Amino acid sequence: MSTETGTAPGSGGRPDGAAPRRIPLLALLPLVVFGLLAVLFLVQLVSGKDTSKVPSALIDKPAPEFSLPPVPGLIDRGTPVPGVSRADLLGKVSVVNIFASWCVPCRQEHPLLEELARSGKAQMIGINYKDKAENARRFLGTLGNPYALVGADENGRAAIEWGVYGVPETFIVDATGTIRFKFIGPLSPESYRDVFLPQLEKVLASTGE
Repeated sequence: MSTETGTAPGSGGRPDGAAPRRIPLLALLPLVVFGLLAVLFLVQLVSGKDTSKVPSALIDKPAPEFSLPPVPGLIDRGTPVPGVSRADLLGKVSVVNIFASWCVPCRQEHPLLEELARSGKAQMIGINYKDKAENARRFLGTLGNPYALVGADENGRAAIEWGVYGVPETFIVDATGTIRFKFIGPLSPESYRDVFLPQLEKVLASTGE
């Protein structure tokens, strides 16, 4: 007596009679979203546009209300470095830099911030983002402290209020406390010279400084 192996009716040719598995549409959604983001990034890259010039809703708007305590134990030339609040932005042009000790690009741009501080063109303010105090002190102690004021944004809430995408980011704020320019990502010697400094000079000229 012989046995025959056949396919069950309606099984689509599968010998076990099981229906083919279908991938739910929801499972494909992350792939679709990723693909769209990749296409947008590619278009931005091919277009030659500077990704550091992402529009910000805060440009030409008052800087947000914020008040940050100093980084505990941070001392510069024997004097404790104060924290920072919105009130400190009034009366002079300020450069506000969001940084962290764990941020490698922050280290790369730091010499340029030191150079800017030496020039005396603007008040230098640092917002230390989600960092440990000892790490922030070590970072500035090793690389130098370009900031007159440094606020400890331990939970990152102030950075959210400033519309920060990620560290580092650098803002130019005029003497009325209005944000005039935002640079996303680390400053390079070229972007510092060709983009950031001209924007700073424009703000200084508009305020008569």
